[in-house]
Amino acid sequence: MTIALTGISHQTSPLELRERLAFADGDVPRALTTLQNCFPRGGVVLLNTCNRVEIYANSPEPAESIHDAIRNFLAEWHKLPEQEFHNHLYEHAEEEAISHLFRVASSLDSLVVGEQQISGQVHDAFQKAQEADTADKITNALFQRAFTVAKQVRTRTRIGEGRVSVASVAVELAVSIFMELTGKTVLIIGSGETSELALKSLLERGVGRVLVANRTLANAEALAETCGGHAFGLELLGQHLHLADIIITSTGSTVPILRAEDFQDALRKRNNEPMFAIDIAVPRDIHPAVHRLDNVYCYTMDDLRQTAEQNMNARHEEARLGESIVSEEVRKFMAWQRRLEAEPTIISMSQELHAIRERELERTLAALPDLTDAQRDEVAYLTKRIVNKILQRPLTQLKQEASEEDPHRMLSLVKRLFGLEDHA
Repeated sequence: MTIALTGISHQTSPLELRERLAFADGDVPRALTTLQNCFPRGGVVLLNTCNRVEIYANSPEPAESIHDAIRNFLAEWHKLPEQEFHNHLYEHAEEEAISHLFRVASSLDSLVVGEQQISGQVHDAFQKAQEADTADKITNALFQRAFTVAKQVRTRTRIGEGRVSVASVAVELAVSIFMELTGKTVLIIGSGETSELALKSLLERGVGRVLVANRTLANAEALAETCGGHAFGLELLGQHLHLADIIITSTGSTVPILRAEDFQDALRKRNNEPMFAIDIAVPRDIHPAVHRLDNVYCYTMDDLRQTAEQNMNARHEEARLGESIVSEEVRKFMAWQRRLEAEPTIISMSQELHAIRERELERTLAALPDLTDAQRDEVAYLTKRIVNKILQRPLTQLKQEASEEDPHRMLSLVKRLFGLEDHA
């Protein structure tokens, strides 16, 4: 079996391309089912966040075939010629794929190194794969280990200290524009975890009035209630936009919900007082034309990169410690995976020797008809102990050898020596 990964992220592609390859939340179950049809004897998990789209697959096919199948799937699903995104993909297999997942889950590959959201996003992706029944034994073990590694990195390093979320970095940018946030009005569009983190950071900075807009009014009201804010539905966004000094938007919309004319109207109503907007959503909530407007300071995920790099420099030593933890855990997982590959041969070897024992035992007992039932049981137990003793050392050695290096050559030799067939 081969573990392989094909993905695209903020490190390899512009925002415009990631928007075109992103999956709407409601489409993920169907996408997983379609992918599973590509790998019927394996498992698949789709990680879809604002900064990355990654597909992890486990299959008996070689890595090249897995990568080809995923590229074809992406092209067909998004109706996008492969040549338009092929050069922006990264493709890893086995140890490199495992290491990448562990780094992602541990926030070592994040735009903001140390941010906590990614671990939850990886968990959500795995849960969706479980619900769609696309996570097999290997991918199950792989992602469970990734969660353990992420916890180790967070507890054994100080990588999570300070302002380490995309939302908090966005707030730092707001401070750089306004210098002082006291008394400013903030508009939060979308009521997910990112929005909540942004609101928390803004409240810490002393913002005044809070407005919350969401497609589902109940969700907006729930978030607004935590800070005494005012909630309304997205259909009323145009009536409230001019009130906001700071806008942070993170919805699941597949098309922009704010266009240049919306901001132009808002600027007229506020006498051209500056507005600051952070669009955390992918695809973007704010149309690109807004960036060209005077007195509107609009930033996207890619615009956060410079601040994120400064964040990375400050956490460099902690990140190095995190990388060493990941490397050790990758080694352990690879050893487990190699031992797993030896299991069918171990089972075959044990079954073959015990089958010989049972045949010879049957012949011997047939030649000794005067034995009592207790004596027959004792003879049977004796033969079982002898075979188990004979098996103990070679099976232990097989497991040890398999965990330390590629076991295929050794297992092939054992199969030839004993005339074995694999058993599931």
